[in-house]
Amino acid sequence: MISKLILIIIALLGAPLFIIIAASAMIGFSQEDIDLAVMPIEIYRIADTPILIAIPLFTFAGYLLGESHASTRLVNLTNALIGWLPGGLAIMALVTCAIFTAFTGASGVTIVALGALLYPALKEAGYGERFNLGLITSSGSLGVLFAPSLPLILYGVVVQQLGSGQSIAIDDLFLAGLLPGLLMIVMLSVYSMLQKRDTLVLKQKTERIDIKKALREAVWEIPLPFIVLGGIYSGYFAVSEAAAITALYVFVVEVLILKEIPLANLSRVIRESMIMVGGILIILGVSLALTNYMIDTEVPTRLFESIKSHVDSKWTFLILLNIFLLVLGMMLDIFSALVIIMPIIFPIAMSYGIHPVHLGIVFLANMQLGYFTPPVGMNLFIASYRFNRPVMELYRATIPYFLILFFAVLIITYWPGLTLFLIE
Repeated sequence: MISKLILIIIALLGAPLFIIIAASAMIGFSQEDIDLAVMPIEIYRIADTPILIAIPLFTFAGYLLGESHASTRLVNLTNALIGWLPGGLAIMALVTCAIFTAFTGASGVTIVALGALLYPALKEAGYGERFNLGLITSSGSLGVLFAPSLPLILYGVVVQQLGSGQSIAIDDLFLAGLLPGLLMIVMLSVYSMLQKRDTLVLKQKTERIDIKKALREAVWEIPLPFIVLGGIYSGYFAVSEAAAITALYVFVVEVLILKEIPLANLSRVIRESMIMVGGILIILGVSLALTNYMIDTEVPTRLFESIKSHVDSKWTFLILLNIFLLVLGMMLDIFSALVIIMPIIFPIAMSYGIHPVHLGIVFLANMQLGYFTPPVGMNLFIASYRFNRPVMELYRATIPYFLILFFAVLIITYWPGLTLFLIE
């Protein structure tokens, strides 16, 4: 009891998350008279996972893209291709944010990096202030379901480490996230096309971006999705090999050819990207140790029996899971939630007959929505700081987007075929 009280106190004092998780596991193992050597053994076990190498490589590539001017070229290219459509500039913003988040893996980075480009562009195009703020804040997390999203990879790693007998291929997760991710973009695009714009701005003559010029400027970034997805699904290389090739390609282009990242800044970019990776891996290691303790003490089994006594249908379980994950997404970042909560949820969901790939997409779609769910969604505060607006204004601006994407999440949840169509 005293140890648990101490744990609560250090958590309230702001101790790092991995320390809280590690201490919880150590206390649990100690109470069960299990040798604490199981902790380093568990941490070492994840090092033996081949797919794990994709995480630092994709993260490094994403940080390089974030430091370069790739975001500007991407905005210009998508604007040139679809900017002429009704609501084209807004659709361009959605697509650009989704692609950028898929590669950088962090929606907050997307808001910071692309906000300075997209916000004034949308304003000049005649869109309203509230619409612009809501669009950028909510679309900052759209890319979570698209390859090579780090949360997709991490979900596959966590499930493989659970030893549940369920085999999940990372490339299956990449395919499974495609249609649900597109559904979200299409629904937001339709909403954007219905928006009224300032008639005075619309009457002004606007210069159309030269498509050839935009293609020429983005010639080095265009091959990236084809390298990642084409290489994996053509069978030329595995996900980890695709990550290595992507990292090498981005390094050569941004540092050596375009020289947008000076060699003097390279060590800083490497350090910052690996700090993020280190945080993910240490939380993953200690969380899996805590998971083993909970499995040994049959926590998931007892939790499932308790839920089963009140919930008979898997569809009812899924709606309760949606509500739980929305709340979770407000309080925890997506990486911490994956490694802490998924080991508990996974065996319960399997008991209800939910496909593991479908579960992963439902989990990530909800966490994506949680990023801007009031009152404490992370992206709300990032956007408030980035655009120097009161957070209450961001609450009001994101409500339509939240409702649209929540409806999309319900479709994804209750229509498993949407997720599983491309992998079955």
